[in-house]
Amino acid sequence: MEDVLEAEVPQATDQPSDLDRKINEHFAGAVVRKDLVKAVKGNAIVPSYVLEYLLGQYAASDDDATIRAGIDRVREILAQHYVHRNESELVKSRIREKGRFRIIDKVSVTLNERDDVYQAFFANLGISGVLVEPGTVNANQKLLVSGVWCLCDIEYFHSDDPRAVPWILGSLKPIQMSNFDYQNYLDARAKFTTAEWIDLLIQSIGFDPEKFGHRAKLLQLIRLIPFVERNYNLVELGPKGTGKSHIYSEFSPHGMLISGGEVTVPKLFVNNANGRLGLVGYWDVVAFDEFAGKKKRTDKALVDIMKNYMANKSFSRGVETLGAEASMVFVGNTSHTVPYMLKHSDLFDELPQSYHDPAYLDRLHCYIPGWEFDTIRGDMFSTGYGFVVDYVAEVLKSMRDLDYSDRYQPHFTLGSDISTRDRDGIHKTFSGLMKLLYPHEKATAEEIEEILRLAVEGRKRVKDQILRIDDTMAAVNFGYQPLAGEWTAVTTLEEDEYPGHYHRERPSAGGVNEDAADPATPTTAAALVTVKDELYQGHRDYVENQRGVSYETLLMPYLRGATEIELHDPYIRMSHQGRNLVELLALIASAKDPADEVLFKLFTLLDDDPEYQKKQLQMLHQIVQGSAQQGIKVEVAKDPGGHDRWIRTNNGWRINLGRGLDIFQKQEGGWLDFGRTRQEFRQLRAFGVTYIRDDG
Repeated sequence: MEDVLEAEVPQATDQPSDLDRKINEHFAGAVVRKDLVKAVKGNAIVPSYVLEYLLGQYAASDDDATIRAGIDRVREILAQHYVHRNESELVKSRIREKGRFRIIDKVSVTLNERDDVYQAFFANLGISGVLVEPGTVNANQKLLVSGVWCLCDIEYFHSDDPRAVPWILGSLKPIQMSNFDYQNYLDARAKFTTAEWIDLLIQSIGFDPEKFGHRAKLLQLIRLIPFVERNYNLVELGPKGTGKSHIYSEFSPHGMLISGGEVTVPKLFVNNANGRLGLVGYWDVVAFDEFAGKKKRTDKALVDIMKNYMANKSFSRGVETLGAEASMVFVGNTSHTVPYMLKHSDLFDELPQSYHDPAYLDRLHCYIPGWEFDTIRGDMFSTGYGFVVDYVAEVLKSMRDLDYSDRYQPHFTLGSDISTRDRDGIHKTFSGLMKLLYPHEKATAEEIEEILRLAVEGRKRVKDQILRIDDTMAAVNFGYQPLAGEWTAVTTLEEDEYPGHYHRERPSAGGVNEDAADPATPTTAAALVTVKDELYQGHRDYVENQRGVSYETLLMPYLRGATEIELHDPYIRMSHQGRNLVELLALIASAKDPADEVLFKLFTLLDDDPEYQKKQLQMLHQIVQGSAQQGIKVEVAKDPGGHDRWIRTNNGWRINLGRGLDIFQKQEGGWLDFGRTRQEFRQLRAFGVTYIRDDG
């Protein structure tokens, strides 16, 4: 057990951030520094919520000395009381010699019908037949299903009766919170802005919010909805290594992650032989890992029972019908890109054949686009403070009784042709996000609109793919309308990126085919031109995580032929912003005749910090020199406009840029990342652009 002590305490490289100080101020005792878990875990194969339970008791502070003392205490507890399987005999000896000893182990209980007693099995210690009081079992019924991690006092008493088990359970305490103050949670939530609260939740999951864009954070939080919403059916398919199953295995003691290949009717629902309930009767969330795989064998009876349960929240046991509230989550890996699946099949392409069924798929409330998540890297993990997992798990469990699905109705209405099942899916996703983000119910109309749109998108992704499989289903106009305003249609991100492939089988639904792209969706340079070869005028919005956009498609159709171009962008300061400018200048240089020259006037602002200003000036000087060699004369001047960002050309165009040139997310993959070579492979930040004809 001594190897648990070898890990060093992570050192805080900086002072706690303003957010971390605020978190500790309002949630003292309920938060922990997330990087401490790895430091104390060592080779102890215990879930994170077990470790955070201990850290929350002994190291929930922002004081380094307290943290160090708390970590030492937790390490001591693990070293002395956590049972390693290969040391089970040593622990048994300690119990025998001391008469009573405390252990940390996973305990499961079975009913011995012959003797009419409950008996416990200790997974790591390897002992069984330990008598358990009925009151203990009734208070902790999950002991009967898959087991629970517990702190237990075990006693030893040998007798001459060969049938008697010498092990006696002195006490059993599940490692979970016994109570919390929900009103205090709501009051504290009101002290945080929405952005701060989202970052707190992301840190609670274990990630650094600085590494994620706003949409990426919200998609991460959708993974939590099954914990806060009853009977919520969620699917996420995407590339390997994006953390799809992490939340369901580590985040909550109320969730169970099982392999998709290990699912049986008795294990999941009910064992008719002995009447014992399955997982859905005891867990808030049942998640199926590695669910994808076309060639996987599936039990047709299981599929039928699952479809009935997902639709009606009930299942049959012989002649009796039972209800349950467990949410169902299905996660799996994809082996093809999104455009490949859209062109050749659908986004459910990887599911086993029995589940590639419209009746089953129609029970899903939301489809998380797993391909939008980056592969998990070491630098993505948080060193900041987040909720002790067990605390937030109990908060979310307590909110399962609430229903926030109608909170959008004072502001918006859904489309009239959205079916009841579609509406239920949207409502449950919206309700879950409201509980997570605005449990105090103080959200603005704009904030409500954002999560309503995300909820509609999640259900639309499900329904649009079902329409590819079952052409008898009627197409649906997914969108919403303010009580006093115009209709807003909702699209999915992959629909915006690949309209030709997305709508290939739905021409009657107002879609397009590959030979007739919608000019309002510029996926190629040609898409910016109408049939009359006139450039598009008006406004377009691009959403976070979208791909397929570059300066060549976004700007160059308007800049070609111009001999004088003005760019007003106050933020050409950092190296990546300088690279953006160079990439635009290179496109302008390659588009002109080598014998021609272009005057490029850059209006920007200098950094306030003298050290950074020096680096900025050096960078701009290099850009000026390099551009001159390619026939582009760059003049740099102070931007008089402050924060406005726009381009004006002497061939009659003004382009208003919401973010200036800084439209791409930070590249983390190094020079081997395709996005380093081609802009269309990079993910976007959310921004808008307006094209205005300016002949004056």
